[in-house]
Amino acid sequence: MASRAKVATVARALRRRGLDVEIVEGASDARAAVLRCVRPSDLVLEATSETLREIGLVGEGAPPVPYRRLRPELDRLARAGRRDEKRRRGASPDVIVGSVHAVTERGEVLIASGSGSQLGPYGYGAGRVIWVVGAQKIVRDLAEGFRRIQEFALHREDARVRRLGGGGSVVHKLLVVFGEHQPHRVTVILSRGPLGV
Repeated sequence: MASRAKVATVARALRRRGLDVEIVEGASDARAAVLRCVRPSDLVLEATSETLREIGLVGEGAPPVPYRRLRPELDRLARAGRRDEKRRRGASPDVIVGSVHAVTERGEVLIASGSGSQLGPYGYGAGRVIWVVGAQKIVRDLAEGFRRIQEFALHREDARVRRLGGGGSVVHKLLVVFGEHQPHRVTVILSRGPLGV
C-alpha cells in the first residue's frame, strides 16, 4: 500500500500530465466525489469494475444515482442482437466512470481489457472520464505496472469471472495513458486506502 506521501506525489505527477485529481480517504468519499463530477443531464457509462461495486455505485443494493445510466440501454441492445448499435452507443458516452489497473509514480496510467470496450471511450470517445483508483494500484514504473496486470489483477479477475459462471478472463488489449491534452477531461479520484483489485 502506498503511503500518504506517495499518494500525494502521484497526484502531483498526474496533474503535471494534464489529469485532474481528487484525493479521498476511502469508498464512501470516492462515491461522493464521483457524484460531484457528474451532472444530472449526463449520459454515463459505468465500466465493469469491482471498484465501482465496492464504492456502492453499481451492483445489487446500490443506492440510486442522480444521472442517466447508459448500461441498461446497452444491455437491451445486446439482448436484441443489435451488437453494432451497442458498440456505437457505448463508444462515446457523455461520461465514462471506471477504474484502472496501475498508476506509476510518474503518473502513467495502465488499463487492461479483454474486449477493449472501455478503452476507446477512455482514450478519446467519452466527453469526460472518471477513474476511481485505490492506493494499492500505485507502482514504481511501467514494467511493474505490466507485472501487476499479468501476475495479480488478471488472476483475481479470472477467479471472479469463473465464480460467476463465466469462462475466465484474458488480457487482449492494453491502454497506457501518458497524459491528456484536453483540460478537465480526465479526473482521477485517488483513494488513500485500497479499492478494487
